[in-house]
Amino acid sequence: MRIKLVLEYDGSPFAGWQSQNHAVTVQGVVQDALKKLTGQTKTVHAAGRTDAGVHASGQVIHLDHEGLPLRAFVHGVNAHLRPWPVAVLSADTVPETFHARFSAVQRRYRYRILRRQTPSPLRSHQVDHYAGPLDVVMMQGAAKMLVGTRDFSAFRCAACQAPSAIKTLDEARIEVVEDELHMYFAAKSFLHNQVRIMVGTLLDIGRGEKTLEDLHRALMTGDRRLAGATRPPQGLTLMGVVYDTP
Repeated sequence: MRIKLVLEYDGSPFAGWQSQNHAVTVQGVVQDALKKLTGQTKTVHAAGRTDAGVHASGQVIHLDHEGLPLRAFVHGVNAHLRPWPVAVLSADTVPETFHARFSAVQRRYRYRILRRQTPSPLRSHQVDHYAGPLDVVMMQGAAKMLVGTRDFSAFRCAACQAPSAIKTLDEARIEVVEDELHMYFAAKSFLHNQVRIMVGTLLDIGRGEKTLEDLHRALMTGDRRLAGATRPPQGLTLMGVVYDTP
């Protein structure tokens, strides 16, 4: 029986999603909890490998198991996950052809920027703090330029192993929510650090350090030097994953 789980987690104490021999990861603690619950070693597959410090409110994973009711994969796993800041939100059976990563048709991210002079101790692990003035209208216009099928070579890190930088960005929009900016991005897949570099570029435009022409040149030439810096991981959350199948 193939089971799909939806997870929420605070990425702050973890060295990312993927299991590592000498570091605590989200995948590692989830698999440990499953072993305690089922008595078996389980490898889980995720929709996306979030980096160290990145959060999720809708990460999707799958595993194969028989003999336990679905509610055990919510309440039982959560009991064994304590005290780690990870929780299973839901569990469903899916067809054997379902794959958390390869069946996904869209991944949705949000990046939060706190806009005030002082940092927030209560939100320090959830937002990127920026105290200076920003032209939000200009940033919103720049975000629209990113939407569509583009060569995003200028918006990936040097370690990115994707064979092609051609990606289709379905959504890039910015909302003002009280003292924060919320930036939303959606695509079937992203390059390594693409969202955080896009955010850095939009911030540079908002503070007048880059222009819309600079953004256009970055998209046309693929020159990483024309894009902005990679923003910190704590502002980024994987909000959800969309599938054609359940």
